[in-house]
Amino acid sequence: FVNGKFCKNPKLAKADDFFFPGPKMLGLNISRSTSNRVGSTVTPVNVEQIPGLNTLGISLARIDFGPNGLNPPHTHPRATEILVVLEGTLHVGFVTSNLNPGNRLFTKVLRKGDVFVFPVGLIHFQFNVGKTNAVAIAALSSQNPGVITIADSVFGSTPPISVDVLTKAFQVDEKVIELLQKQF
Repeated sequence: FVNGKFCKNPKLAKADDFFFPGPKMLGLNISRSTSNRVGSTVTPVNVEQIPGLNTLGISLARIDFGPNGLNPPHTHPRATEILVVLEGTLHVGFVTSNLNPGNRLFTKVLRKGDVFVFPVGLIHFQFNVGKTNAVAIAALSSQNPGVITIADSVFGSTPPISVDVLTKAFQVDEKVIELLQKQF
């Protein structure tokens, strides 16, 4: 039992334990619908999809973006991410931790073939600033990188975080917090 997954007896391993189908409906060559509230869809390929990744420290994902599509601010608590743009134009960035000089934003506009790195655990995002769809592939330094989407976690927790806590944290009126919580 390693990384939350049972290790398979090597004598019972088969090729399919190390495989993710390409040309079928699951493959990374298939565009995904971006008809959702953020205009993007992430297709992960991690230890859940390829059991043979357990303990290997790698995974990847395809991200499809509609025009103005956003992969919202999020973090991977167990992985650094490297992103390559296959199609389109993305505005990407990450924010450093609170340490001095804290909360510094690093950002770039990426075009086809450009690569950007998001350090482990830092809040980051990707936004399609082009007029057409965009596609990127992300490689991550963990077989199970995890993902914490900031807005979903803060405003969509179950049970909800107290309005008193959030109004003080964000320095806004409680009606703003209540409106945001209703969105999630």
